[in-house]
Amino acid sequence: MKRAIRNFIIELICYVVVLAILVVVVGLLLGWSLEMIITQVITFSFGWAVVKIIAILLEMRDRKEDKEKAKNKKENNLILATRRIISCVFLNMGVFMDIINAKIFTMNDEDTIIENGYIKIKDGKIFEVGDMLSYSPSGDELIDADGASAYPGFIDGHTHLGMFEDGLCFEGDDGNESTDPITPQLRAIDAINPFDRGFEEALEGGITTVLTGPGSANPIAGEFAAIKTYGKRIDKMIVAAPAAMKFALGENPKSVYNDKSQMPVTRMATAALIRETLYKAKRYMEDKAKAQNDDELDEPEYDAKCEALIPLLERKIPAHFHAHRADDIFTAIRIAKEFNLDLVLVHATEGYMILDELKEENIPVLAGPYMTDRSKPELKNLSRAATGIMSNNGIKTAIITDHPETPIQFLPLTAAVAVREGMDEYDAIRAITSTAAKICKIYNRVGSIEIGKDGDIVLFNDSPLDVMKKPKAVIAGGKFINS
Repeated sequence: MKRAIRNFIIELICYVVVLAILVVVVGLLLGWSLEMIITQVITFSFGWAVVKIIAILLEMRDRKEDKEKAKNKKENNLILATRRIISCVFLNMGVFMDIINAKIFTMNDEDTIIENGYIKIKDGKIFEVGDMLSYSPSGDELIDADGASAYPGFIDGHTHLGMFEDGLCFEGDDGNESTDPITPQLRAIDAINPFDRGFEEALEGGITTVLTGPGSANPIAGEFAAIKTYGKRIDKMIVAAPAAMKFALGENPKSVYNDKSQMPVTRMATAALIRETLYKAKRYMEDKAKAQNDDELDEPEYDAKCEALIPLLERKIPAHFHAHRADDIFTAIRIAKEFNLDLVLVHATEGYMILDELKEENIPVLAGPYMTDRSKPELKNLSRAATGIMSNNGIKTAIITDHPETPIQFLPLTAAVAVREGMDEYDAIRAITSTAAKICKIYNRVGSIEIGKDGDIVLFNDSPLDVMKKPKAVIAGGKFINS
């Protein structure tokens, strides 16, 4: 600014001197008076000064705008660079990711299909879904689907992933606490090993979410958890915990405790133990409520088993009943009604034989596994057409592997076999996405491609049920996993 003023004064002095000389010469030739000569010099000098000042001000404004543009460009470049650095620092977590040119099967309640669309993921969550006609770039990481089909990450609603570890015997067998038939206080998250090879194979198959928990040795086995198949620390992989309370009927408890000469060794005893425990938990819950409302009453002595069953009795979590035979299914229904439990049937191998009853009761089924042999008597009526029969008759049915009974990476194959045996193909895809999420009560997080849900996406060049095809790409939590 000072420099500009100095240059202006110098230019003004030079202009006035030159102008004065010219005006004097002209004035003498024309016979002007001294007064007129001075007036002309002042008038022309003032006019020039005004024009010059305006020009200087305009130049200063332009320079300021240029500086601001340069500054903004620098800041924008810095922001973009920072985003990219953040993406690298956080293990390519895909803080900002765009998936474009995909045929999107949203699997939402309207079964919306976008023929050529995009998905934007921010901080591991879907924050925009739309048609490519309305797309504007924003991601640090861009995945061009090139016409591939996009589905929500697959869901296996019943597994023992991370609890019966791959390639290990007793050392990695943490799925059954078969020293006590009643263990509702057990939490799956305390036994899951995220470094088990099964997690890696799940992701390779496009399975991004599972329910996992104790096996079926005990009438009441413990808490299941809904978890992601990606991560290193189970506490950061949880979708819901507890997600369900696991019960078991039929041969499994009988065979385990018969060898120990301990109750239960009959189906009657299994049901009796469940009823007894639920009744105690109900009374325990009621006594706690009374004590909280009456200062003169003492709370009952802490009981870990009863405490674990309170969310179940309050219908905050469902009761997942392991039941293969039709009579065991009816026992599960009977107990659930007695204690007002939110019942989900697991396996329901003979469910296709009692369709009218299941439809009447409106009970959802986590069906399977069917890619196994008939390894025990209660599986004698196993049929790979069962899933389709139940689904086609209006029973809400999801498909499971029961990993490691069927290796978890074969979940899409299991769905494909169900289609081969008569299940509608779209229903089969629902059975490992939206329907599975709804039955497992995690549809608020997963199961469809919608704004606000987890950024779990699997891309296929062909049908996901084509047994000859692998996923083109798997995106889990906004992180590019593989292709």
